[in-house]
Formats: sequence, structure tokens, C-alpha cells
Amino acid sequence: MNLHLAPVTTLLLTLVTAIWPVGPPRPEVLRGWEPPPGPYAAGHRGIDLAAPPGTPVRAPAAGTITFAGPVAGHGVLTLTLPDTGTPPLRTTYGPVDPLVRPGTTVRAGDVIAHVADGDGHCPRSCLHWGLLRGDTYLNPLTLIGAGTPRLLPVWGQPPA
Repeated sequence: MNLHLAPVTTLLLTLVTAIWPVGPPRPEVLRGWEPPPGPYAAGHRGIDLAAPPGTPVRAPAAGTITFAGPVAGHGVLTLTLPDTGTPPLRTTYGPVDPLVRPGTTVRAGDVIAHVADGDGHCPRSCLHWGLLRGDTYLNPLTLIGAGTPRLLPVWGQPPA
């Protein structure tokens, strides 16, 4: 395999094989991704998935746990996805009760945490799921092929 294509190939496989972190059934999205206009502006840097306390949280793709602990008094977990570029993609989850320690390698579908009692982030119990590359927040739905749809031109067709 061409070494320059390996990260791209792994990223594409991650995007094709990633799963929802809670469910089945597919969870209700209580609040979608609303990227802020600037790094310090208001926005919603992830999505909120309806999930009662105790719901198992699964790794959506294979990776390594790089953080599991409290942030501002609430449990948070970070999963880093290998070979997804530089810097690699990281997914975040909260509020959770982590079941794994930093340094643990997990497979897609492995239970990595349970949803913890809410922190007031959602109107009802939820899991906040984030995706980052470096300091840039991305839409986590892109991992499972459910991101923002884009219309592409149809070449060879006259305009409507």
C-alpha cells in the first residue's frame, strides 16, 4: 500500500464503519451541531443524543482512550482515532461514568462508559458527543455518514 494513502484509507474506513455511540435503536438527536462563527463565540460544539442515565456508551470506531475523568465536576471521556490524519480525530463524550482508563485500546462497539446523571446541558438526559481535529470542532455525525448534506451538480444535465 502507498504509505501516503494509508491515513486517507484508514480515515475512509473509519467513516464507513463507525457506529452510533448509543443505541440501537438510533438515538434521537436532541440538539444538532451548531458551529460557532469564531473560536470564542457561542455555538454547540457537538450533538446531544437522548439517552437515560446508565445507558451504555460504545466506541463508534477503533481507537485509544486518551482521557477519562472529571471536567468541571462531570465525567468526560476522549477517544483518539488512529491514522485519521495529523492531528488525529478525537471524539468526546459527557456526562459519562468512564469504564476504561487512558491508554486502553478499544474496538468499534466496545462499551467505554455509561451515561451519567444530567448536568443541565439538555432538557432531559442526554449524551453530548463531540468531534475534534486539533482545536477545531467538527460535526460528529460525519463519522457515521449522517452529516450535513451537500448538493452536488449533475454534470451533463441542462440546468432546471
